[in-house]
Amino acid sequence: MLYRWGLQAVRWRWAILGVWAVLLLLALPFAPRASLWLKSGFGRADVESERALALLKERFHIAEASITFVFQHPTLHATDPAFIALEEAALAPLRTHPAVRQVITHYAGANPRMVSPEGRTAYAVVLLQGGIDEAMDIYHDLRPLVTTPPGMQVWATGGIPIFADLNRAAERDLRKAEVVTFPVVLVALVLVFGGLVAAVVPLLIGGVSVAITLGIISWLARTTDLSVFTLNIVTVLGLGLAVDYALLVVSRFREEIRHRSKEEAIAVAVDRAGRALFFSGLTTLVGLSGLMLFRYMMLRSIGIGGMLVVGVSMACALTALPALLAVLGTKVNALPVLPLREAQEVWWRRIALGVMRRPLVVIGVVGAFLILLGVPFLRVRIGAPWASILPPGAEARQGWEVLAREFGEGEVAPIVVTVQDARGILRPEAVARLYDFAHALAQDPRVARVESLVTLDPRLTREQYALLLSNPQAIPLPEVRNAVESLVRSDTTYIRVFSKHPPLAEETKALVRRIRQEGPSYGLQVMVTGATADIMDAVDLMYGQFPWVVAYVAGAIYICLLFLFRSVVLPLKAVLMNTLSILASYGALVFIFQEGHFGGLLRFQAEGYTESTVPILLFCILYGLSMDYEVFLLSRIKEEYDASGDNTHSVVVGLERTGRIVTSAAFILFVVNASFVIGDVVLIKALGVGIALAVLLDATVVRALLVPATMQVLGVWNWWAPGWLKGRTPSHSPV
Repeated sequence: MLYRWGLQAVRWRWAILGVWAVLLLLALPFAPRASLWLKSGFGRADVESERALALLKERFHIAEASITFVFQHPTLHATDPAFIALEEAALAPLRTHPAVRQVITHYAGANPRMVSPEGRTAYAVVLLQGGIDEAMDIYHDLRPLVTTPPGMQVWATGGIPIFADLNRAAERDLRKAEVVTFPVVLVALVLVFGGLVAAVVPLLIGGVSVAITLGIISWLARTTDLSVFTLNIVTVLGLGLAVDYALLVVSRFREEIRHRSKEEAIAVAVDRAGRALFFSGLTTLVGLSGLMLFRYMMLRSIGIGGMLVVGVSMACALTALPALLAVLGTKVNALPVLPLREAQEVWWRRIALGVMRRPLVVIGVVGAFLILLGVPFLRVRIGAPWASILPPGAEARQGWEVLAREFGEGEVAPIVVTVQDARGILRPEAVARLYDFAHALAQDPRVARVESLVTLDPRLTREQYALLLSNPQAIPLPEVRNAVESLVRSDTTYIRVFSKHPPLAEETKALVRRIRQEGPSYGLQVMVTGATADIMDAVDLMYGQFPWVVAYVAGAIYICLLFLFRSVVLPLKAVLMNTLSILASYGALVFIFQEGHFGGLLRFQAEGYTESTVPILLFCILYGLSMDYEVFLLSRIKEEYDASGDNTHSVVVGLERTGRIVTSAAFILFVVNASFVIGDVVLIKALGVGIALAVLLDATVVRALLVPATMQVLGVWNWWAPGWLKGRTPSHSPV
């Protein structure tokens, strides 16, 4: 079928190129603007912390979006009239802005806790109308309104500024990576092909695939929530895979054009490289589809973007590329820079023969090496960043760090506990239980303080609170009466627990678990939200789903390879080797990004944990991606085995014929991913390094050494399959 399609592509070459040109022209106006429609944040799921937050919004009308402005003066105290005048002058434009709901300051609200213990730092909270999406749209208009008074320093931080800075940083990282990637990939392709024209063709296919996909993303993001990180994944996968796919077809075409007509050379190239290209793309699609099983927007949207760009790259390589080769013909070899090299590399033959003479030694050494690389993964600590995901120079990160330093990290990210009693939270029995619960928490050594309905005055006893709150309207002090009214809605109240430790510290996580476990024992309906609970719930949900995703991806890819190779053993071996190389890359990531090795070289500061989404994203991206090289190699080996029946000969010829192509394709994908090391966002940097390392390991020690060694040991068992599977053997074409 692919052979006939190759002939049709030659016949209809101008029509095919015209269709792709129209698609490119339609996409170009939208592709550069895709980031305008993408969202920061992680997304939401039906977990306890989200339900608690929804309850607070419903009952207490707590603003969903806010901006925290931090003010600092080198000499003035925050209570000094001069300090207050400077702060008020900076905030004044926001007080009358229609997007602002309320401006809360330490002087207007008489809240001394909004002033640092040292006294020269204060913060103000600006509550915004609408939700997070509306706030993100208006933030860039609001921020310039708050100018920096003379002698002061002002930072905007909190969720909205952090997300806004993250958008800018991710887009900036993408632009820097593109500037580096395209010339480096072009040089790599010149080294592979020896000529400028042949080198430009795969790069052109990659650029077209990425541009069209970004245009689709820009359109799709208007109706579907997609993460800002989708742009980076689309660029990495699109450029890397599209160039790899084109590399296969162009290499085969250049080989065939030496002794065939142009039409037949294209048909043979599409037939023989196209099958491997199709199945390698299919395995990548399967891996990325695993991200669709998660409930969080960030993971799902990266899956959507990745699947789109892989699909577009496959379509472009199987349609536009043959049509372009039909136009170029032998001119694909024009503008030579380096002498052409023969496709069959004696060097790869020597490697194969050397490995297969001592297969058990190679298996032992390579296996031990990969296991050694994976050992640091035993020390993994899963966490999630907040402002630290931003580069050190980002305003929102600097402001958050000033808050944490001056007020304490637990102070700026309290644990919020919603408490309900169906018969009324102000009943004496409910107040007594609430009092016992709140004071038990206050006595926890990990707790700095507790703010609640029953901790307004430490001098009052349980009985006095029960009596006082039985009739809130009769409370004589207006400030106490107003505080009670703000904390109660019929059957609901909330408690704020301030930890002595950072939000992601194990002590704070243990405190959240204690609250959840002990709350019901007081006869109260308790839910916990806040930064710590949000992250704990997200990690628990993701890693509760992760084993099912692993089983789905591994099983689906096994079935794909089962029907491609008509063997039970080869797909199983491929799955196991893939798992081994991914675990090795996991270990390297823990060693580098969690423990901080090479931090100076890679320009990042280790946080002491592995970002929660990185192992999941790496698995789903790499499990299919790494199979590309397995498919390229084993397709050629299978064809030789079908022709000769000699296992050793088949493995040697397969590695000899595909070694250079696989290595070249892997090197290009390595360069594309490694280019993100120059970025500033640690998450993108970690993904780039993780994918680059895994691809490098997979295409070298795994495919070049471990695959031929294990195939030599297994011998004819490589090709065992039940009769129903062998019944209809497909034609296997060389890469």
